[in-house]
Amino acid sequence: MEKRVAIIGIIVERNGQVDRLNELLHEYGEYIIGRMGLPHRERGINIISIAIDAPQDIISALGGKIGRLSGITSKTLYSNS
Repeated sequence: MEKRVAIIGIIVERNGQVDRLNELLHEYGEYIIGRMGLPHRERGINIISIAIDAPQDIISALGGKIGRLSGITSKTLYSNS
């Protein structure tokens, strides 16, 4: 199956699901190229970006699972190639 490169942008507004988020990222760790997390202390949120190289269905599955976590918002941006 053809692999794609994507960025998953994540905003954590409530910390209640952070453990589950980290479990998901560990579960898909073989596909993750890199991860950057930034706390925005003034607003009390965390901003995370995940670079991933995986088949389309894997990226969609991870994005969907993250998006279903309460207090967490995510969007996925795909490369054209």
